[in-house]
Amino acid sequence: MTREYEAGRSTVARRGVIGALAAGAVGLAAPHVARAQGAVSWRMATSWPKNTPGVGVNAQRLADMITAMSGGRLKVQLFAAGELVPPFEVFDAVSSGAVECGHATPYYWQGKSPAFHFFTGVPFGLSANEHAGWIAFGGGQALWEKAYEPFGVLPFYTGSSGAQAGGWFRKEINSLDDLKGLKMRIAGLGAEVLRRLGVNTLLTPPGEIFQAMQAGTIDAAEWVGPWNDLAFGLYRVAKYYYLPAFHEFGPALEMLVNRQAYEALPDDLREIVRRAAQAISYETLADFTFHNIESYQPLLEKGVEVRAFNDDIVKALGRQSEAVLSDLSKTSPLAGEVYASFTAFRAKAMTYGKVMDGAIYSMRETGLGA
Repeated sequence: MTREYEAGRSTVARRGVIGALAAGAVGLAAPHVARAQGAVSWRMATSWPKNTPGVGVNAQRLADMITAMSGGRLKVQLFAAGELVPPFEVFDAVSSGAVECGHATPYYWQGKSPAFHFFTGVPFGLSANEHAGWIAFGGGQALWEKAYEPFGVLPFYTGSSGAQAGGWFRKEINSLDDLKGLKMRIAGLGAEVLRRLGVNTLLTPPGEIFQAMQAGTIDAAEWVGPWNDLAFGLYRVAKYYYLPAFHEFGPALEMLVNRQAYEALPDDLREIVRRAAQAISYETLADFTFHNIESYQPLLEKGVEVRAFNDDIVKALGRQSEAVLSDLSKTSPLAGEVYASFTAFRAKAMTYGKVMDGAIYSMRETGLGA
């Protein structure tokens, strides 16, 4: 057992973010495994407000799926953001064993290791399908597990939102000068890219985005896409909606599992956890795809004005994105290893995408006269 693992396991206890759990009969130093009539009970902490479209709903489906597939032998109870731990403390809670599993996205833990970014998505990165391919068959999963191993956490891919939106802005963004001094809520490496272009960036928890925009604390914000943004009412606090995002072509969601809790399961329950994650990854992408399509026109009917970043801005974003990734790759040997694997696959994906993925949309429009 490494020193890093022991340090990771004590993080939550040191910070005291889950004192409510400590008040009960549950200790923070080891995974809580409640057994009643042969059943194992797990708690799943999430970074999402309760029943949030796409993310919160599919986290609940995952918890219910594991419970059902195991015939109740592994019961998973979900807790929304803030019910057990704050949204950005889920990783620490899983690492310490304060909870057995969590549902979130890797860039929320970027302070642990910059390499984590590659497992959710990077600016001008992979689409949802490409990312799933790299994780499952391109070596991404092994690298992901290597990155999380010092913290005693096992990662499982649980799907994607698909391409996200570039964000909501109170004013049009027609030049790089329009970005300078802007206060924007944005997640992931996109925040660093915009910071280098003069934007004041911050990561507001999902449940606080609307209030921050309404109060004028921020001038712009990105969340997910039409479905979630409509549900959160962001059209009420900003007029201009930029599509698509430069920084999230296919960002991944994850189930985090405490390694000791997982290894304490019998083989069949371990397989159920793994297969349930695979099943929910399909359902999550399907859910987002359908509902983003369905929500787009209703969003336009709210008076939203859709925009796209112009070529000059996109080229500047691209240059800064590559500089950010290059700098990230030098932060550790692991980051360099992941960077090499990711960018090599991205180059192949770009070559293939030109003649297949991108071309099918053009062909459909030409063939159907749209």
